[in-house]
Amino acid sequence: MTHNVSKAELYPKSHILAASGIAALLSLALLVFPSREVEAKRTNLDLELTSPSQEIPQEDATLQSESADEQQVAASPFAEIETDSEQSADAGSTEPDDTSVASDEAPAAPSIKVVRVGNGDTLSTVFAKVGLSATALHEVLDSSKDAKALGRLKVGQALEFKLTPDGQLESLHSQLSDMERVSLAKSGSGYVFKRELAKPDVRSVYAHGVIDSSLFMSAKRAGLSHDLTMDLANIFGYDIDFGQDLREGDEFEAIYEEKMLDGKRVGTGSILAARFVNRGKTFSAIRYTNKQGVSSYYTADGNSMRKAFIRTPVDVARISSRFSMGRKHPILNKIRAHKGVDYAAPRGTPIKAAGDGKVLLAGRKGGYGNAVIIQHNQRYRTLYGHMQGFAKGIRNGVTVKQGQVIGYIGTTGLSTGPHLHYEFQVDGTQVDPLSIKMAMADPISSGEKQRFLQQSKPLLARMEQEKATMLALNNKR
Repeated sequence: MTHNVSKAELYPKSHILAASGIAALLSLALLVFPSREVEAKRTNLDLELTSPSQEIPQEDATLQSESADEQQVAASPFAEIETDSEQSADAGSTEPDDTSVASDEAPAAPSIKVVRVGNGDTLSTVFAKVGLSATALHEVLDSSKDAKALGRLKVGQALEFKLTPDGQLESLHSQLSDMERVSLAKSGSGYVFKRELAKPDVRSVYAHGVIDSSLFMSAKRAGLSHDLTMDLANIFGYDIDFGQDLREGDEFEAIYEEKMLDGKRVGTGSILAARFVNRGKTFSAIRYTNKQGVSSYYTADGNSMRKAFIRTPVDVARISSRFSMGRKHPILNKIRAHKGVDYAAPRGTPIKAAGDGKVLLAGRKGGYGNAVIIQHNQRYRTLYGHMQGFAKGIRNGVTVKQGQVIGYIGTTGLSTGPHLHYEFQVDGTQVDPLSIKMAMADPISSGEKQRFLQQSKPLLARMEQEKATMLALNNKR
């Protein structure tokens, strides 16, 4: 039979007490002096909680971090600029709720859109390009009668739109020329239109040219603009037929106004004085504004350059057929009187009224095609045939002024090419408009003759001096 024996029975009591004491001492030593393995494990745990690279005291780590930030800020070209995103990052990474985002968000700024006018563009297409409706366009045009000037667009013109965050027009700006700027700004329920005109400096300039091929080419080399060249032709158009009278070696001079803005030529004004030598004959013209404010051109002795009729109703055209009682008709192929003068010019060339009068007809007239007939007082009547179309406002019964555009050259009716058939009638009979002596207009009144001479003499003297200086310089070369 087996008996269970306890440890107390196997070992003496004194041995058991001694063993217990030794075990207690060992446990205490382990608590006070941990083993290398335990110490290493505990050290690694502490390092993982502080720094992944090396153990740094808390205060030193903070200083090092601040120093690195200062170096980064100093090196950045945008160091002094603060943005909303940087401020929110400094504030912490806690995500704000939707309410706080809405309250901190700045209102959306207006947008600026610039459109440059292209071929075929209208104000309607330009508005559509920036997302504005036809209603917005009509609201702008209806804001004032001056706002309709916005519709006169030029290719290359820039329009700057300022739109509200919801896409509505807030303002519109456009530079029409070097001297003119227009703007439109929202005000209450409508828009306020504003036109700004820069005031240029005006100076007088001398020009001289010699005809070698055409008036336009010579004038361009002399520095005259297209408009000034047309003015020059109009001034002397009563005495010189620029379609047939010009000869190589003819020369012209002019003193005209030039407009300057910030050192740049931005336009020209009126011709103040001019001289034209045609076939050895000299014609002079001086611009004079009378006490009533009416300007016109006069000869050096005060006679008007203006006649009752201009000699040619088309500027710088070529005579293709003269007045003749026995010309062979190019279409009918038979001898038929040609009781007028034909001026050949490109289709669409403007046709001017030869004198003041009343329009008797503006419509179709047999072989003349589209024609205009003007009655000038009781004796004189002019006819203009083969027109492509009529100028705006030209219709039966209206009155026209000398030089006013009444239509455009075409090929309507019995015509082989674009030209104007021009007839001049005296007491109901056609006469040659190139040979008839034109009546003179009124000269300078006796009450203003002295004032006119005071203005004209210095201008004529300057032309003499400028030409003499130019010739002297040419002789030295």
